[in-house]
Amino acid sequence: MDIPSNIHYIAIEGAIGVGKTTLARMLVERWSKVIENGKISLLEEKFADNPFLEKFYLHNEEYAFQTQLFFLISRQKDMVENIAQVDMFRPLIVSDYTYDKDRIFALQTLNDSEFSMYETVANALGNNLPRPDFIVYLQASVDVLMQRIKHRNRDMEKNMDRNYIASLQEKFDHYFWNYRSCPVLVINTDHIDFVKYPEHFEEIASYIETWPLSSTFFAPEGGI
Repeated sequence: MDIPSNIHYIAIEGAIGVGKTTLARMLVERWSKVIENGKISLLEEKFADNPFLEKFYLHNEEYAFQTQLFFLISRQKDMVENIAQVDMFRPLIVSDYTYDKDRIFALQTLNDSEFSMYETVANALGNNLPRPDFIVYLQASVDVLMQRIKHRNRDMEKNMDRNYIASLQEKFDHYFWNYRSCPVLVINTDHIDFVKYPEHFEEIASYIETWPLSSTFFAPEGGI
């Protein structure tokens, strides 16, 4: 694989359960074997560090603002430490989130007054943060997302509301279909399982590696 020299930051995005962290890890493992001296880093969202998240799933309205603010500050801190300081010894970073995507969850969970305060903080923290050179947005239907959430069997997600996921997925689609800050590759994952089937991962990875950096849509046939 030959990544252009001007590409330093690739983000894998998508709604809850779509497989973004798994794909980010698999791509880093694949690319570390061919990038000179393995100069590649993985930046993962530390969702488990959020002390409000489990409470939020039980009492959404009561803990929405605290949960969202913790994620916002955590993402900003990680990006300052791990992306803004990219140098010649770490020319490529792959992350499983973007700073901008946090606003999708804020729109989903916060009331008007909370969102207004959130926007003030987000704009202040987001000044001069690096944006991805390109984004891979993993898309899936609500049925598939619910199946994957159930399969990964996280305690705090066992009672995940389908309507919540449906509304969230709609917001993700709208946001990334209209994203203009960098090229976005939209990959529909309904008919593939890139963990179980190596050929599915190969199809996705090869497409990403040969993608001409223009916004587009890719629907692998897969077959599962």
